[in-house]
Amino acid sequence: MDIDDSHRIADLDALLALYGQPSEASIMKEVDHVHPHYRAFIEAAPFAVLATSGPDGLDASPRGDPAGFVTVADDKTLLIPDRRGNNRIDTLRNILADPRVALLFLVPGVGETLRVNGRASISTDPALLARFAMQDKPPRSVLVVHVETVFFQCSRAIVRSALWDPATQIERSRLPSTGRILADISAGTIDGEAYDRALPGRVRDTLY
Repeated sequence: MDIDDSHRIADLDALLALYGQPSEASIMKEVDHVHPHYRAFIEAAPFAVLATSGPDGLDASPRGDPAGFVTVADDKTLLIPDRRGNNRIDTLRNILADPRVALLFLVPGVGETLRVNGRASISTDPALLARFAMQDKPPRSVLVVHVETVFFQCSRAIVRSALWDPATQIERSRLPSTGRILADISAGTIDGEAYDRALPGRVRDTLY
């Protein structure tokens, strides 16, 4: 794709000239701790995206559990259980190299999202792991996030996307199955049909 490079924004002055200054509310909403109002959003959220950075690149990882799965230990500390996954541990690898993290919390039916930036460490404290056990299965580790900034994001993106509107939901069958994707990408090395047949049971049996 050819894009005229003469229109590329390459410095802050040009960027500010294009967008202007943020509103007072956009500045005032940011705080350095989990305000009680922001705590309410975190405790109502069953889903968050966790972004990290490391020597091999960036990662944005979905995290989900019953609402309140991210615990507000105090106004400067969040605790996040690391549930079972595919063992790529991209997030954990990144945190070892660069502790900076960003979180985006979503609450079903609510337009505003909540953003948290901070620094994370990985804990295997047995008491902490036991605290987050589900179906009698503790997570392998818990992320301890030291909060640096917290603020809400306005509802425009959710409104534009109609994310919570049931009418926008599509049938899963309209998209390639995970087995089909793996079969095609692996040039047949992975049996896609067998993968799809086993997937529902594997997800059920390895949820925690």
